[in-house]
Amino acid sequence: MADIKSLFVTRLYRAELSEFGTPVDNDELVASCYSIAEDDEAGQEWCEEKGYPGYTSYASLTDLPWRFPVFKQIADALDQHVAAFAEDLEFDLDGRALVLEDLWINILPEGGMHSSHIHPHSVISGTTYVQMPDGASALKLEDPRSARMMAAPTRKKGAREGLQTFVYAAPKVGEVLLWESWLRHEVPMNMAEDDRISVSFNYRWE
Repeated sequence: MADIKSLFVTRLYRAELSEFGTPVDNDELVASCYSIAEDDEAGQEWCEEKGYPGYTSYASLTDLPWRFPVFKQIADALDQHVAAFAEDLEFDLDGRALVLEDLWINILPEGGMHSSHIHPHSVISGTTYVQMPDGASALKLEDPRSARMMAAPTRKKGAREGLQTFVYAAPKVGEVLLWESWLRHEVPMNMAEDDRISVSFNYRWE
């Protein structure tokens, strides 16, 4: 009988943010996201210049955990989630640490989307979800082997999740998803009338 096993597995970490640290008041977090977006003129200008739908603080604010206690709560919890994921990945950190490098707000309105991308120069990336109205888009993850499949046929529609070319992870408010930063991902068009709000982040090795 043939021996068939999986090699070079891509891991996806999923948990409630509140499993670690002090639970976040989500109403306060939503209000903070909108307040920051309204006041962040540099961020608004960057989004307009780049044609980014909605708002992101990615290119304008680098110190949210220092400015706002609710983001410090998030960062403290994320440190523990990332440590748990690194343990699962069996990383040999050689006495060094995975450290929060960037943390930013994303407000995606109806019709907004974020095209396929990776997070270069980071080790672990992820998102925690603040507002996910009905119809808000799931996170779309791409099989990292897809560019090497060349003449291979497509997968069957009912293929096992580990064999699919794209996997859609539909998160809930309060969840955190983590993945290795080389994993290509995107946010398809938001079909909800209300904003899809999330907080994304990168961790580096230092």
